[in-house]
Amino acid sequence: MKLSELYNRNEFVMTSEVGPVKGCVRPEDGNTPACLAEATLLQNRVHAINVTDNQSAVMKLGSLAACVRLKKSGHEPIYQITCRDRNRIALQSELLTAFSLGVDNMLLLTGDHTNLGDHKEAKPVFDLDSVQLVKIAADLQKGKDMVGNDLLNAPDIFIGAVVNPNFQPLDLQMMKMGKKVAAGAQFFQTQAVYDDQTIDAFVQKAEAFDKPVQLGVVVLKSPQMGAYMNKHVSGIQVPQSWIDEIGSVDKADRKKKAAEM
Repeated sequence: MKLSELYNRNEFVMTSEVGPVKGCVRPEDGNTPACLAEATLLQNRVHAINVTDNQSAVMKLGSLAACVRLKKSGHEPIYQITCRDRNRIALQSELLTAFSLGVDNMLLLTGDHTNLGDHKEAKPVFDLDSVQLVKIAADLQKGKDMVGNDLLNAPDIFIGAVVNPNFQPLDLQMMKMGKKVAAGAQFFQTQAVYDDQTIDAFVQKAEAFDKPVQLGVVVLKSPQMGAYMNKHVSGIQVPQSWIDEIGSVDKADRKKKAAEM
């Protein structure tokens, strides 16, 4: 079932995330590439699959190519697209191209800066930010491009945006969420959040926007992973109690422990 239909029916929606390979996916490879193999493991366990767009500014196979392959394999992909690598012409074209290839779920982000990735000398674009990109997508839905030109066949895209419950002060993040709602965002996914009080405070304020919100979580594999995320991943704070708990068991038992946490 389409993601938008699930939300309209007030279903509890679960999604997962895969990252494209660093290389090509050949037609003769079938479902062997890592992202497609991971998606196969998730079949009938999640409703849709997010596909990252050069996550952390590390160059990989384009998210759209992976989304198309997932769609052909019977999955419901969510195409992540960032402002980091494209100007406004390319962003609009990319949205139209994705819909024309059968991909209609879009998660629109500003994107990590290139100084975090593996091509630090690359020039970041950031012609637009995520709020502006949401507005552009909403205009495309109405059959107009950014400067008001008519489109041949408006794309029936489902517009997603991100929000960070960990951000302090939270009211500033809620203001940005409100701008995204006003711009045309139809659903939200959050940055990974672990603290119950943080979640409660966020949910209390987010309810006012009356939009579907999915809470994000990154499963901890080791205490080192939690410490790394706190130091290097912007917008995430893994509680020390979680790090201590996953580190309290032997390595062989950590998968089981992670599933319980």
